[in-house]
Amino acid sequence: MGSQELLFGDSPEGEKQEFRGETPLPERMRPVSLEEYAGQGHLLGPQGTLGQILRGGHVPSCILYGPPGVGKTTLVRLLALETGRKLLEINAVTSRVADLRDMIDLAQKLKASSGRTPLAFVDEIYHLNKQQQNVLLPPVERGDLLLVGTTTENPYMEINKTLRSRMMIFELRPLEPEDLVRLFRRALEDRERGLGTLELIPDSEALEALAKRAGGDARQGLLLLEAVASSVAVGGGERLTLEKVISFLPKGNLRFDRQGDDHYQIISALIKSMRGSDPDASVYWLSRLCAAGEDPRFIGRRLVIFAAEDVGLADPRALSVALAAFQACDVVGWPEGRIIFAEAVLYLACAPKSNSAYQAINEALEEVEAGGLQEVPEHLRPHGEGYRYPHDDPRHWIPQQYMREPRRFFYPGTQGEEPKLTEPLKSFWRRFRSEE
Repeated sequence: MGSQELLFGDSPEGEKQEFRGETPLPERMRPVSLEEYAGQGHLLGPQGTLGQILRGGHVPSCILYGPPGVGKTTLVRLLALETGRKLLEINAVTSRVADLRDMIDLAQKLKASSGRTPLAFVDEIYHLNKQQQNVLLPPVERGDLLLVGTTTENPYMEINKTLRSRMMIFELRPLEPEDLVRLFRRALEDRERGLGTLELIPDSEALEALAKRAGGDARQGLLLLEAVASSVAVGGGERLTLEKVISFLPKGNLRFDRQGDDHYQIISALIKSMRGSDPDASVYWLSRLCAAGEDPRFIGRRLVIFAAEDVGLADPRALSVALAAFQACDVVGWPEGRIIFAEAVLYLACAPKSNSAYQAINEALEEVEAGGLQEVPEHLRPHGEGYRYPHDDPRHWIPQQYMREPRRFFYPGTQGEEPKLTEPLKSFWRRFRSEE
């Protein structure tokens, strides 16, 4: 069966000792209580939604969404531990429908015997196909289990909306450098699970450099710490110094800027530089992503979004340029992909800007979400009577009502090709002439 029941603290002491000797530092230092858990104060702090729910003794069916190494799996296990629930684990990559059904059956038996709903953990839940996700719907609906999934991919794009509607979504953020430094100090002091037996004295600058190099990833940070600390100890050293960190890590990968190498901050700088039409700053921030080995698909997706959101109708070709760059770089990969992305980034930075399409869809969605749900007019329905075919007129346009209650969402911009693109609307609709 693809799932397993985990009861914290049930392993024999001898088994734990062997586990510590062969296990990497990130696993040895995995928090065993919420007090040890680092970061995510926006979720678990006094005002955090998940923290408030947890302090009430409850766990919602939820999806924990965030980049690698920020504590998603650890948090799932702590949710079960803190609320005294049995934990069932299954991996979405290797599981089958039969495995999910077995997990559901076990959850029902555990609930019947203990009176408490077990927590079912699906790692990388976005790998479940539609059929597998549908299998989970009834038990989640009935409360036979509390479903908690983790994912590095956007759940709004990857998870079936029917299943998603039954779960809360919590976004985990990369750890701040100060959170990582505290984690490093605890690992260096812990003699049972950490590196305390090495008795190293760390310089603050060395730990801060390691934290920046980790880029918000606790797993990566602890792996780096273990490697550097072991190197110092083998050489008979007693201090973990900045010089040792610099000599141990590839210099090209170590950065000392205040912002660190958090790709969310770098991509934000790239987007804002392109929006501000600064090609030099734009290509610089692109180079930072390239040097860090960022996933080309991540960059490509953001360029496509930018082309539609910020260039828009001022230069409709921008979307084609961004999409072509995305697809070309996906085929070519690094390092040549940097040239393709540079062309697209410079084009987008130099292009005229308009966010009229972005504003139009947002205003239309606000209308719908506020309850403005209009019935489709009779003449616009399939086989409806009264529809007039615009191409029957020499102008290829016929005055005709397309909403029961007219609403205004689109306000054309004045940059680039947008005025030329929307000029014909003035001869069709009075609302576009009135702007003059």
